[in-house]
Amino acid sequence: MDVWKVDLHSHTIYSKDCLTPTAKLLARARAVGLDRIAITEHNRLDGALAAKRLDPELVIVGEEIMTTHGEIIGYFLTEEVPRGLSPQETIRRLRGQGAAVVVPHPLDSLRRSAMGLENVLTIMDEVDALEVLNARCVYHADNRAAAALAQQHGKLATAGSDAHTLFEVGRCHTLMPPFTDDAASFLAALKASQPSGRISPFWTHIASTYARWRKRILPVTLP
Repeated sequence: MDVWKVDLHSHTIYSKDCLTPTAKLLARARAVGLDRIAITEHNRLDGALAAKRLDPELVIVGEEIMTTHGEIIGYFLTEEVPRGLSPQETIRRLRGQGAAVVVPHPLDSLRRSAMGLENVLTIMDEVDALEVLNARCVYHADNRAAAALAQQHGKLATAGSDAHTLFEVGRCHTLMPPFTDDAASFLAALKASQPSGRISPFWTHIASTYARWRKRILPVTLP
């Protein structure tokens, strides 16, 4: 059976903490053997749509949305969901456009954007999957705890690099059967998936901090 290598969490220059040009990220994804990559910019959809226009076959359109209680990722969106809504309202808007709903890095103990156990439990019945392997989780135990939580509640599992630099692309990924470009086919394939990959070194976080400050001092022009 065919198995695809899919990175389900990545960023480009459209995200506030990333300087990676879209075309270079897509070229890197191809170079490291990815069959699909989800572009999940922070609180905006235009970056993913721009990437989709450049490589329609490779790109999954996504958005990483900051709610009032941590981040949620939607896949296969057609409309941007604004930041600052409750998790429940965010999910309602994602479901309204037929998106798949995943909680990224849910138990990352060092990341303020992580939802945390208490908040995840309040929406567990409303989400499709938890990200159980995020390459930017500094502590391996946080990924292991997320995997245990997903298994305990019968949730699907995803993995992604959370790439903000070219070096990171594909480091963590999801091995899964092929699927078509829609949420239903994706979720069906995810039932037979396997999270895989390696944690990124700590310097990648420094690169994001640099990108954030660099953009404040000298704003970039988006493609």
